[in-house]
Amino acid sequence: MGLVLSGGGMEGCLDCVPSSPGQKDNRPGDKFQLTFPLRTNYMYAKVKKSLPEMYAFTVCMWLKSSAAPGVGTPFSYAVPGQANELVLIEWGNNPMEILINDKVAKLPFVINDGKWHHICITWTTRDGVWEAYQDGTQGGNGENLAPYHPIKPQGVLVLGQEQDTLGGGFDATQAFVGELAHFNIWDRKLTPGEVYNLATCSTKALSGNVIAWAESHIEIYGGATKWTFEACRQIN
Repeated sequence: MGLVLSGGGMEGCLDCVPSSPGQKDNRPGDKFQLTFPLRTNYMYAKVKKSLPEMYAFTVCMWLKSSAAPGVGTPFSYAVPGQANELVLIEWGNNPMEILINDKVAKLPFVINDGKWHHICITWTTRDGVWEAYQDGTQGGNGENLAPYHPIKPQGVLVLGQEQDTLGGGFDATQAFVGELAHFNIWDRKLTPGEVYNLATCSTKALSGNVIAWAESHIEIYGGATKWTFEACRQIN
């Protein structure tokens, strides 16, 4: 595990005080965020689970960043032989992009205003149809993004860095700078209503059936930190 730094303006660092043996942690396992304070090639988090083969997906998360130019790479999924199997990146002066099997779609997100934003991307392999949602509202869509290419299984899923090799090859210029929470993945296209429920923290909001946001699912490296976070209560 990486270093855990104390300080900052949130409710408190989750890992600064070690639990005594046998002490039960009573904080819900999903009420946390990751903070990547610097553009480095060594701060990142790794999701312990790989993705299955997927013919459709929805990926959603809360992001907060004021980094410029470009917020970097909130997540990347690499598989043997294809480092860019599934990547979300905003690099240099380019708009945010989603890459699937190295094919690219430009997304209509504007998130580097230092405020919390909820984003979702849906995709199906049939015709490569995609949709992009920011703060519960669809802002763009398209097709022909890696059509008929299933997302491959048995890869490495990293938060905060872009992989050039399986699980590594990080480049500081592509690193995510900011805060990230509630990263969830489903193996289907969520409906607009389901996305809206997530963005508004409805009691009907779903957790990802492929990757659900939970502290036990994530390993943190290089000094990225973990803080208490309650979506919709701490927005801006």
